[in-house]
Amino acid sequence: MRKLVFLFILVIGIVACTNKGIMTVDVKPNTGENISAIVGELIAELEARQDTSHLTVIFPKGTYHFYEEGTFTKEYYISNHDQTNPKAVAFALENLKNVTIDGQGSEFIFHGRMVPFSILNSQNIMLKNFSIDFEIPAFRQLTILLVNKENGEVEVEISPAGHHRVDEGNKLIAVSEGYENPLFVSMGFREDRRLTYQRGDISFDAQKIETIGDDKLKIFGWSQTTQVTEGERYALRSYHRPTPGIFLSESSDITIENVTLHYAEGMGLLAQMSENIMLDGFNVCLRGEEDPRYYTTQADATHFSACKGVIVSKNGLYEGMADDAINVHGTYLRVIKRVNDNTLQARYMHPQAWGFLWGEPGDSVQFVESEKMELVGDAFVTTIKEIKAIDKPTEFGAKEFEITFADALPSEISETGKFGIENLTWTPEVIFSDNTIRNNRARGALFSTPKRVVCENNIFDHTHGTAILLCGDCNGWYETGACKDVAIRNNQFINALTATYQFTSAVISIYPEIPNLKEQQKFFHSGIVIENNMFDMFDRPLVYAKSTNGLVFRNNVIKHNSEFEPFHWNKYPFFFEKVANVTIENNTFDEEIKFDKQMDIKTELSGENVVTIK
Repeated sequence: MRKLVFLFILVIGIVACTNKGIMTVDVKPNTGENISAIVGELIAELEARQDTSHLTVIFPKGTYHFYEEGTFTKEYYISNHDQTNPKAVAFALENLKNVTIDGQGSEFIFHGRMVPFSILNSQNIMLKNFSIDFEIPAFRQLTILLVNKENGEVEVEISPAGHHRVDEGNKLIAVSEGYENPLFVSMGFREDRRLTYQRGDISFDAQKIETIGDDKLKIFGWSQTTQVTEGERYALRSYHRPTPGIFLSESSDITIENVTLHYAEGMGLLAQMSENIMLDGFNVCLRGEEDPRYYTTQADATHFSACKGVIVSKNGLYEGMADDAINVHGTYLRVIKRVNDNTLQARYMHPQAWGFLWGEPGDSVQFVESEKMELVGDAFVTTIKEIKAIDKPTEFGAKEFEITFADALPSEISETGKFGIENLTWTPEVIFSDNTIRNNRARGALFSTPKRVVCENNIFDHTHGTAILLCGDCNGWYETGACKDVAIRNNQFINALTATYQFTSAVISIYPEIPNLKEQQKFFHSGIVIENNMFDMFDRPLVYAKSTNGLVFRNNVIKHNSEFEPFHWNKYPFFFEKVANVTIENNTFDEEIKFDKQMDIKTELSGENVVTIK
C-alpha cells in the first residue's frame, strides 16, 4: 500500500483552490506507532518527482511518533556540535526545491538520539505548523523535597521517573532510549522558573546516591547541599551536543514558520553555509505553564555559522535554554603553514567546528593577527583562487585546507605567528525583532558579523548572563568577526545578569577576546547605536565596551528595582577599555541610580576625551 496520496479534491483550509500542488500523507495520527518508514517513503517521492513547481505536503493534525528504526542514517559535520557519526535523521530533506512541510498544528514526538529535521543542498523549503519534542530527553530534573544540611543529605524527586541508574562510582546516569548520558552539571531554577541568583553552572558531584523509589533519590555529599532549598529544580545535564533539532546546510531561502521546539540535545536550530533564512514564530520553549520540565535545549536556541544573505528571526519565544537565544558568527581558520606568497595551509581549531565547507573560489577573505585581533596589512582583502582539503579527499569531514589566493599575501602572515583567516563572503545581515528571551543560561543574543544588525522590539527577561553580546575570537572559540553596523533599539531589558559567565561584563557587553589589548592599535568593533531601550535593573553594569570605535547610547530609560541584591564585580554603568568616539546623550535615569557623569564612567587604555556626554 502506498503511504502517500495526491489530493484531487478541495483541501480543507484552501478556499477556492484547485488540487494542484497539494500532497497529504496517508497516515493516521494519534496511534503511537512509529512512522519513520512512512516519512522515508514520503521523502523518496519528493526526491523522485520531476515537477519543480511548489508542493505543499500536509500532515493531518495529530500526534506522530518517530523512532530510530526506519530513519535515515547520515554522516553530518555540524558546526558547534559533537562530530559523532553516523546520525539518525527522521526528515532528511536533501537536494530538494520548492517544498513546504505543513503539520497543521501536529505534534512530532521523537525517540532516541536523532536529528528530527535536516535540510541540505536545497532551495525554497518551508517548515510550518508543528512542534518538535522528545519522549525521553537526555536531561534529568531534580525537584528538591528535603534538605538536611547538618547531615549533608538531600532528598529529591527525579523526572522522568525510572529512566536513570547509579553506576559503581556513584555517578548518576540518564538512561534514555538507546543511549546513556552521564550527568555532572546542572542549571538551577527557582519555583517560578527563573534561574537561581548568582549560581551559574552548578556542579553535580554527589558522593553517594540511594534510590528510594522509581522517582525519588537520597543524595549524600553533594557540594551544593548547603545552597539548595526546597522547591528548587535542578536540570542535570552533560556538555554533549550530538544532535540539533533542525539542521540546515548549504541551502537557500529557508523559512521556518509557526514551529515550536521543546527539546533538543544540541542547538534548537543550527544553520551553516546557508543563505536567506526566515524564522517567523519559531519558538524554543516549554510545553505551557503546567510543563513539569523547566529546561529546553542543551545549547543555543538558534545558531548561524558562516551564513550569508539575510537572517530574519522574529516573533519567537526562547526560554529555558542552556545557552543563547541566537548566535551569529563565522569561523576563523588558523594559518599553519605559508607555502608560498599566494598559498597558505590553514585548519579548523575548535573541536566542535570542523568537517564542513569553509569557502569557495571567488570568496573574499581577510586576515587577523590573533593576539591583538588586528586586521593584517591595512585591512588587506583578497579572494580565494583555489581551496582544497589536505587531510581528506574533499572538504567533507576535513580539518585542514590548502588555499591559494588571487593576490600576493602580506609578508608577516606565516606559521611562526598567530593568524586567522576570515571569510567575508559568508557573513549575513541580521534582523532579530519582536522576540521574547527569558529564563535561560549564559547570554541572550550574540552577534558577530560585519553586515548590518538590527536588534529591536525584543524583551530580554531575566537572561542569566549578559542580554546582548558582540564578540569575536580567534583564540578559543574561533568565531568571527567584527561588527560594523549595529542598531539595538526599542528593546526591554529586565534584570539581566543575575549570574556571571564568559563575556558577561554588563547587560550589553561588547567583548571581543583580545589577549594583547594593551598593544592593539586598531579597533575591532565600530558603528554601534543603542537607543530608545528600557533597562529595568537591580545592579549597575549597563554597557561594557572593549576595542570599539563609534558607540552611541541615547534616548534610553534606566529604571531601578530591588528584586535582587547588587553583586556584580563591575560597579560602573559604563565601563570602556580601548574605545574612541563614544557618545552618551539624552538618557533618563531613576533617582535610585543617581548617575554621575564623572563617577559612573570608567575608561581604561583609551585616549583623552573619548566619551562625549550630552
